[in-house]
Formats: sequence, C-alpha cells, structure tokens
Amino acid sequence: MSQAEDPRPESIDEQERAHAAGGDKKSKSRKPANTAFRQQRLKAWQPILTPKSVLPLFFIVGIVFAPIGGVLLWANSQIKEIAIDYSWCSMDAPVNTRADISSNVSATFKTSTANSKYYWQRSETDEGTLCSLYFTIPESMGPPVYMYYRLTNFYQNHRRYVQSLDLDQLKGNVVPNSTISGGTCSPLDVNSDGVAYYPCGLIANSVFNDTINTPVRLADTNHTYMMTKQGIAWDSDKELIKKTQYKPWEVVPPPNWSHYNGSYVKTGIPDLHEDEDLMVWMRTAGLPNFSKMSRRNDTTAMEAGDYRLDILDRFPVTEYGGTKSILISTRTVMGGRNPFMGIAYVVVGGVCVLLGALFTVAYLIRPRKLGDHTYLTWDATNQPATAVASGRDDRMRANA
Repeated sequence: MSQAEDPRPESIDEQERAHAAGGDKKSKSRKPANTAFRQQRLKAWQPILTPKSVLPLFFIVGIVFAPIGGVLLWANSQIKEIAIDYSWCSMDAPVNTRADISSNVSATFKTSTANSKYYWQRSETDEGTLCSLYFTIPESMGPPVYMYYRLTNFYQNHRRYVQSLDLDQLKGNVVPNSTISGGTCSPLDVNSDGVAYYPCGLIANSVFNDTINTPVRLADTNHTYMMTKQGIAWDSDKELIKKTQYKPWEVVPPPNWSHYNGSYVKTGIPDLHEDEDLMVWMRTAGLPNFSKMSRRNDTTAMEAGDYRLDILDRFPVTEYGGTKSILISTRTVMGGRNPFMGIAYVVVGGVCVLLGALFTVAYLIRPRKLGDHTYLTWDATNQPATAVASGRDDRMRANA
C-alpha cells in the first residue's frame, strides 16, 4: 500500500512521533500522593452514639444552660430605663402647654410607675422647634447613667450608605478634589463648583442633629443633672478620625450642615477629632433599629423625681416612616437591657432536659438492642475475628 493510501490518521502518526521523541520522559499523573493526609488516612475519633453516652449529654447541657440563662435574666432585671418617643413632638405637641404622652413612654423600674407623669410641649425659638419632655423617675438610677437616642427604620447598613465616606479625608489628610470626585463619597463628593465636601459622603451628611440638653430636676430650682459627651465614642473611633489639614476655603460643609451657611470661612473647620457625636454616628449600625449613646454620667446617681428634658427637634423621621426616642438607662456587667440571651439559654436548657427525660423513659420502657460496631468496615480483608469465624461456619453448613 502506497503512502497516499495509508489509512492511519495523521494525528496517530504525530502521536507516535511525539512518543518516540519523548519516550524517556515520565508521564504526568493526577493521582494524589500516597500520604496519610492526601489519602485521608489520618487518625480520627468516631464516637458511637448510644443511649448511655447521649442521654447524659442532654442533662449536662440542660443543667449548665438553664442556670446561666437565669443569671442573665436576673442581671437584665436589675437594669432601670425609661424610653420616650418624641417623633411627632414638632407637630402634635401643644405650644407652651403640656399634654399627656403616657402612651409614648415605656419604663422599667422595680418601683411602680403608676403615679408617674409624662408630658410634652413645644415652643418656637430662633434655632428651631424646642421640644420639652417631662417625665418621672420613680427611683434612683445609677451611677453610671447613660442617655441614648433610638431610631427605627433607618437603614445605616445599606451597602451604598456604608461605603459613602473617605477614610483618608477623615484621617486628616488633604485629598485633592479630583480624587474625591466620583469616588466612594458620590453623590455627596463635590458641590456644583467642584469643591469637595468635608466630611464627604452620605453618612456624615445625615448625622443625627437633634440637640439634646441635660435633664433638669423640677423639684430643685435650676438643678441640672450633668451629663457629658466625653467618653461616648470608642478609642478606635478616635484613631480613625483626626483633625484635618484642610484650609477653610479649600472645602465646604455637607448640605445638611446648614448651621455653617455653606462655608467654613467665617466659622472655621470643626475639629472632628473632638466631635464624639459624629464619631458615634459614623460607626454605622448593623440593624435598621438601633440606639446610639448621646451623653453619660459615670459618677453621680440620678435621683428620683420629676425631670424636664429640652430637645431642639431638627432630625426628620416621619418622612420615611421611622421613629426617634430618648432612652435613659443603667447598665450591668452583661451590658444594656436585652432579655434575648437569657431567654435563649433557658429555652435551650429546658428543651435539653425535656428531651433527655423523654428519651430516658422511652429507653427504659422499650429498649433497643444495639448492633456490634465491629462489623462496620468496608475492607473485606480486614474483618474482625468474630466475623471471619461466623462466615466460615456458614460456608461449612452450606456445603454439608
């Protein structure tokens, strides 16, 4: 047969030539190395779950978890707090006349709050609407005593919102306008003239701007329960936000910072390293309902009595269906008031004890014979002695 009539495909010839040329080379293999780790022969403990090993575990977990839950609930019951919703104060509160708002208040004290009185009223000032909240503290609180503002339905955890800041700018560095424009702060990066906002981004622009004063005790003339803003921010917040190196004419305040009238030239740039309110706000919350600290008093108790709290109402919440409240609370070593962990521990402990008791009764009434775990092997050449002897006897009986 001529070369033209050779029926072998050209690819076969090429493969043969390649094999002949590199026959001395080792062929590649995808087989894993013969090691204990690669071949999954590492020593492992595989427990055999039997009633004698499982039932004690149920009771142990129940005995441990239930008391822990009880301690958490007890610690939670020691916290005293009062929360006042003032979302509609600028619209519903009467002018210079008190109105009852008991339905807007939730209070937790050991002493009965049946005789407590809660009112609000509003008045117009040059700075805006002043909302005055009147409330009763039935028993002494603290120290320490903490004041929070609580917002609902405000999604600080939105992806675009969380990213809307410039870390270099917050650290005090002078960031060129061209760098900020179109960056993470967009759309609040630069104004119509191309001048950068400081601080830029949605988080800083939407900062909670209600001015919350310290409570005044009504029984004592001009007696103010002093609460400070010092120490409400974390040390990590202070490491993140530093005094800026910008000049007043190089940047402009965010649009919602209207008290600067659109310029820092006359007022000067604020030192954000000292603005702990802003630091607390910049630490975004993970849930749409959250509380952020506003003031604190670590040394003096808040005595029982009637108090007035004045708030300049600027922050709108009704437009997006949210609410805002003032929360005055104490704290234990377990933190603020939240019964969830205590309830969870008690429930888990109770369920474990209940299941353990039911399984124990079922095991005693109708026990189940357990199989021999020595038969659990896939290797026919490595059968236990009892299995080999049993198999030999079966074959002998079959042959007979």
